[in-house]
Amino acid sequence: MSNVIPGLAPEVPLSLPVPVERTLPNGLRVLLTRRPGVPLAEVRLSIPAAHADLAAADLLSAALFSGTETASMTEIAQRLQGVGGALGAGADPDRIAVSGNSLATGLPELLEVLGDLLKAAEYPEGPLSVERSRIIDGLSVAEQQPDFQVNRVLDARLWSGHPYGHQQPTAAEVEAVERDAVLALHASRVHPVGARLVIVGDIDTDAAFAAVEKALGDWNGAGEPRLMEPLPVLVPGPLVLVDRPGSVQSAIRVAYPAVERTHADNAAQHLANMVFGGYFSSRLVMNLRETKGYGYSPRSRVDHSPAGSIQLAAVDVATEVTGPALAEVRAELRGMAERPPAADELDLARRYALGSVKLATATQAGIANYISVLAASGLPLSWLSEHSERIREVTPADIQRVAAERLDPDRAVTVVLGDGGEIREALDAFGEIETA
Repeated sequence: MSNVIPGLAPEVPLSLPVPVERTLPNGLRVLLTRRPGVPLAEVRLSIPAAHADLAAADLLSAALFSGTETASMTEIAQRLQGVGGALGAGADPDRIAVSGNSLATGLPELLEVLGDLLKAAEYPEGPLSVERSRIIDGLSVAEQQPDFQVNRVLDARLWSGHPYGHQQPTAAEVEAVERDAVLALHASRVHPVGARLVIVGDIDTDAAFAAVEKALGDWNGAGEPRLMEPLPVLVPGPLVLVDRPGSVQSAIRVAYPAVERTHADNAAQHLANMVFGGYFSSRLVMNLRETKGYGYSPRSRVDHSPAGSIQLAAVDVATEVTGPALAEVRAELRGMAERPPAADELDLARRYALGSVKLATATQAGIANYISVLAASGLPLSWLSEHSERIREVTPADIQRVAAERLDPDRAVTVVLGDGGEIREALDAFGEIETA
């Protein structure tokens, strides 16, 4: 028996379905995609909610399924279960989102339930109170966690004065939300103008659109959608120290500007991030975890949002190595321009990036998610194929150029949460310190 490991199969272009786009007279944009193979349908609804009260939006999304003028929470659940369906909702600074799925044959019923909720949700005080308590309990626990604490400070430092600067309500803010505020938010924001409905599955697009028209054609509401303004320019400054006395670990966060998806350098930025810290074989992981043993899961990612983009490196390390770990993060950032990846290092990252896209688009749910995310930036699903082709063309010289322009730790915002009494002296080596 041969012990020779076969080579990797050649990369093939990404193949994606083509959505059919239509718009209802009430303004609802509908994107329908036939994806046969599994007899299911995935549904994603996105409703603009920029500048909405986050606490009220969270409570609205949690209690949306609590009952309507004609159906109780139990009856809503039974209707969904009858078609193998489920619906859930969430909110962020940009939108209120509803997602779910059902058997493909049950899509009309799922849409009817969704329409009833959008047009006549009542938010009864009993279930609303239960959801309020559940959110408060969750936030009360989260607010004690280092990751939550450091991210809250980081958001405020990055985007003070912009809605992104406060992306999670406090438990006290949720406690203060009354039913009238939830009803008012629903009345002012839950309407079809500017909203987007994505359906992917084993569907006939014409029949699916007819079902959408029947269930949501009479959905209306007052007001125009409020769009999020662009993010302000990221301003570097003193290192921010968040004192957490007694902490045995330090949470290090380094954020710096990134280009948007439509920028010519986006593909090179994507791969630069992969090489730097975007997957297990990245430089940051090999250095901090495998060589130094400073932290278990150092990582880096690029966050694209409707308002703008940033890149973020996150490292959690033992208190005693806080200073050396931050020094290594900064050195690896500079090293991306000083030591550009060799062809084999870049090819490994490229294969991982392309494979991740293929894996994420292998299911109906993955396709639905990508259509929704890209549409929020004004991009069609076909952009993903184009992006994959651009990734194939990135060279080490492209990585070096983008790294020299973008991955500069002196242009970054750095926040460190840990035991200030133990780590401040080590952090003094990095310049001025501001205490949060």
